[in-house]
Amino acid sequence: MKPLILIAALATLASTPALAGPPEDIVQLDVLPGWTTADGTHMAAIRLTLAPGWKTYWRAPGDAGIPPAFGWQGSQNIAAAQFHWPVPQVFDQNGMRSIGYAGQVVIPVELTPVRPGGPLQMAGEVDLGVCHDICVPVRLQFDAVLPAAGGRDAAIVSALVDQPLTEAEAGVGTVTCTLATSEAGLWLTATLTLPSTGGDEVVVIETADPQVWVSEAATSRAGGTLTATAELVHATGGAITLDRSALRITVLGRDRAVDITGCTAG
Repeated sequence: MKPLILIAALATLASTPALAGPPEDIVQLDVLPGWTTADGTHMAAIRLTLAPGWKTYWRAPGDAGIPPAFGWQGSQNIAAAQFHWPVPQVFDQNGMRSIGYAGQVVIPVELTPVRPGGPLQMAGEVDLGVCHDICVPVRLQFDAVLPAAGGRDAAIVSALVDQPLTEAEAGVGTVTCTLATSEAGLWLTATLTLPSTGGDEVVVIETADPQVWVSEAATSRAGGTLTATAELVHATGGAITLDRSALRITVLGRDRAVDITGCTAG
């Protein structure tokens, strides 16, 4: 699928005003206040509850999905926010693939305070695409005070456990990336030494540059080696400067998922 199709999907959503207050029978958002970690950060979470048959999208949703966009205006005593995404589902519908969540998802958010030890106010909004037979753009607001003395939340702990495995946990060996010129940008081929994650494996490749579009990867496996090839195209049509050390590769298998950061030149 080419970037034009993704642009068309974005335009379709953009042409419909986001619902500032979507019906609660489609999607609900709750903030789980969480606790202060041993490192001095605060582990909270956003919980999305979707009506039966509805889904929303992961940070890298595939060509048929729209990524969530968070705004933090109104937040206090928050210097940085890091999401810890649980393993998503892969949806295939009418020949189109998307990656996201159905039912309910808890997304842990690790917050770095400006003034450690004090309460945090987590306030802002998130723009989501939620889909059933049609896709609806929604804008959800959140505003919660997170007390420093809050206790551990079982739902957040469960979501943290449900993250993809690290490279060490999954037994990843070498990870190399080779580049070749394509008509619109670059072809990137990642070769991973990795035990099978089960079933048909989906590989998602992300760059550190939000202006670089990455196609769905074509994958093949030969024993303990998984190969994935994707096309990289700059949004402006310009040249691509690729930082291999910042490349993020996620392998989604039937039995487990793996999160890999960086690759070396092949």
